[in-house]
Amino acid sequence: MIDAFEKADGPPPQRLGAFFRWCLKGAGGVVTVSGLASILAGAMEVVSAWLLGQVIDAALGSAPGEVLSRNIGLLVLFVCFYLLIRPAAFALSSATTNLLIAPNILPLVLSRLHRWTMGQSVTFFDNDFAGRIAQKQMQTARAVTDTVSEIVNTALFALASILGSVLLLLGVDLWGALALVLWTVGLGFIIRAFLPHIRGRSRKRAAARAMVTGQVVDTVTNIKTVKLFAHAEYEDRAALAAMARFRGTTIRFGQVQSLYRTVQMAYSGLLPVVLVGGAIVLWTQGETTAGDIATSGAIAIRLAQMSGWVSNALMSLWTNIGEVEDGMHTLARMHDLEDAPDARDLGAVAGAIRFDHVGFAYGRKTGGVERLDLNIADGERIGIVGASGAGKSTLVALLLRLYDPETGKIEIDGTDIRDVTQESLRRQIAMVTQETAMFNRSARENILYGRPDASEAEVVLAAKQAEAHEFILAMQDHEGNRGYDAKLGERGVKLSGGQRQRIALARAFLKDAPILVLDEATSALDSEVEASIQDALHRVMAGKTVLAIAHRLSTIAEMDRIIVLDQGRIVEQGNHEALLAADGLYARYWARQSGGFLSCDEETEAAQ
Repeated sequence: MIDAFEKADGPPPQRLGAFFRWCLKGAGGVVTVSGLASILAGAMEVVSAWLLGQVIDAALGSAPGEVLSRNIGLLVLFVCFYLLIRPAAFALSSATTNLLIAPNILPLVLSRLHRWTMGQSVTFFDNDFAGRIAQKQMQTARAVTDTVSEIVNTALFALASILGSVLLLLGVDLWGALALVLWTVGLGFIIRAFLPHIRGRSRKRAAARAMVTGQVVDTVTNIKTVKLFAHAEYEDRAALAAMARFRGTTIRFGQVQSLYRTVQMAYSGLLPVVLVGGAIVLWTQGETTAGDIATSGAIAIRLAQMSGWVSNALMSLWTNIGEVEDGMHTLARMHDLEDAPDARDLGAVAGAIRFDHVGFAYGRKTGGVERLDLNIADGERIGIVGASGAGKSTLVALLLRLYDPETGKIEIDGTDIRDVTQESLRRQIAMVTQETAMFNRSARENILYGRPDASEAEVVLAAKQAEAHEFILAMQDHEGNRGYDAKLGERGVKLSGGQRQRIALARAFLKDAPILVLDEATSALDSEVEASIQDALHRVMAGKTVLAIAHRLSTIAEMDRIIVLDQGRIVEQGNHEALLAADGLYARYWARQSGGFLSCDEETEAAQ
């Protein structure tokens, strides 16, 4: 009846009603079936009260010895209703909720929100806590699911019960029916007065709760740094401050919640007094029967009890709506880096790259790169050198289209990268960075990330090329998994920096893309391992277009061409010998390096 992982059409709207429709599109059949089952269950409450009145009147209208013989049909119906019909209706309602709504709507909404969030640019993630974003996704998906459940299980159930009760009372006590209508209107006013406050305070509570999650996850993720700097107390204060804000919002939410509950319960007590009292007055006047009094009393007591349940459910409903609004404001943002409407896949490329008058400064006046022109032939190996902040990483980020140039364009084999899909572009580029990214998955899965359809033999070969095979075989995780099945821990914390970098290199080797980007790819390796990997790198580089960023200048001295960046511009280019002969900035870098490594201080001094 529902595809729980169906993709959404277009971006999530930023208006509440439209956002709900976006989340729930495709689930209409499930919600309709569940709603009809809930209405049927609600109607059973009215039938129950009516049957009770019929049985009482039948008993009072018959001699004691004739009650069974004269009313056998009614009594059989009474028994069948309570033992078979009513339980079956409630079972159907429960089954549709627990088997249709709960297991399907949450993954439907969560998958849509997750896909949309995954499409955000890196800036979106840089500007927020990872834990907070994850919390918002789960919070919003759960709140949407709970909202649907409350509407189906409570609102429709109560609506069917109230409408059925009014219809039943019209045949028993016209004034009682009118009193019930007026009481329902009054309850609506109370709800309308309180629930907007509940909704607003719920939204603030959800935001504060997400901030607690973000703060705690940020601390846990960086726990090694916390311990190395002996900042446990500092992190504790930061977490407690976030928790205190959450506590304050929870108290304010509880205040309005408690007041609402008190008013609602006092108001609910009016209904039995009015309906039962009115029925008794009519009975004294001979205008109603004892069974009618029982019916009115059953309806009044049931509705009074139900009003508390419904009010709590509506309070929960508005609480969930507040949480949906909070999540919507974070997650339903338009992508600031999108594929063109007519973007096509970038097929296999030779690897020629052209930066044409490219400028990008992260929205600032300075920084990044400025009026950068660079042509790289397919198969050419380029080294990129420059002081910190010279624009090296910006150049690579623009090539990968993590950002769009503010001026100019970038082409691969003559195709503007903005005319192709981001996914197809990045499939043609393999990258190894200084800050290697590992998943808390097995060593095999981390290497297979380069090419998921690779064989086991290809995985092992890539690991051997990256000098990773031997240490992988020696690994064992806390669950007893060994070798390639051993998990690496969150962000690869169970590995040394050099081991993580070798896993990343194996992943890039396995991907075997025509363009290879190395951003300090061997910086975490000791000299002996680096020397052995350099041979593997030279084999992998064969026939590929290579962009290698390095502070250790010896690692790029053999490149076909070296580009020297300074303040976002290319100030020198040529091979190693030519640049040394030019006696410019590169020559000063080379002269100042110690053991082939250019420190940040030396970079800055040389740049000045």
